[in-house]
Amino acid sequence: MTYKNLFQSVLRYAGVAALLALLAACFNFSIVPHVADQQQHEKSTPASLEVRQALAPTGNLRVGVYLGSPTSWVKDPKTGESVGIALDLGKEMAKRMNVPVQVIEFDRVALVLDALKEGKVDMTFTNATALRAKDMDFTKPLVRLELGYLVAAQSALKNVQNVDQPGMKVGVSQGSSSQGVLTQLYKNAKVVPADSLAKAQTLLNTQQIDAFATNKGILFEMSDTLPGSRVLEGRWGLENLAIAIPKGRDAGRTFVQEFANQAERNGFLAKALQRSGLRGTAND
Repeated sequence: MTYKNLFQSVLRYAGVAALLALLAACFNFSIVPHVADQQQHEKSTPASLEVRQALAPTGNLRVGVYLGSPTSWVKDPKTGESVGIALDLGKEMAKRMNVPVQVIEFDRVALVLDALKEGKVDMTFTNATALRAKDMDFTKPLVRLELGYLVAAQSALKNVQNVDQPGMKVGVSQGSSSQGVLTQLYKNAKVVPADSLAKAQTLLNTQQIDAFATNKGILFEMSDTLPGSRVLEGRWGLENLAIAIPKGRDAGRTFVQEFANQAERNGFLAKALQRSGLRGTAND
């Protein structure tokens, strides 16, 4: 290509660029960069020393999880890998803060929440209820999850409307939001607390309870290991899951909310949901 041809090509390109700019000004539209370019420009806000001290006062970000829920922590049956939304979000948040992560395991969600209230863990991912908000701070809800019932193979129950009957025993996780709601909701059925998901599974398998109530993410996990068991059609409520941190960590609240927003926008949350194998999310 001669210098003359090159100069003409540059002029043509400049003319096209000028025309696009003129059209954008006349018709009030903007030229949007490629998605990959947008993601590159969306940089995470660095965590200041004040933020790190507020959210990880021990120097580690202590993430509270409990086994058996894809929203928290489960083990992939094929690979044995530990996965879960709380686990993945906690690891990523620690990376964004540039601090080590420390995963602390519990038997049930109530123990995670007690540890969070006492400042023994620094974050988790759980149902954001008004009652819990008195003791901890939440981001906006990130996942909506249906609440339902798991019944054994021999059960005659067909849907959630048939559960509240005289003589019916319904298991719940001790200290869970399900326990609080169903204790108030039922007129006939009896609520039976279980101190772990493993204990709840035993109670259901030995017919000491007629159904187990919690979010469907947990119920489908339990059903996979109980031959013939099934999750009833319908739902009796919804969970709105969000990142939770202890009260008094005000210097870090904006950082945590920005982290949650970015996890939604950049696809990290969607990948965490997929990795966890979560089922039972609400579409309406």
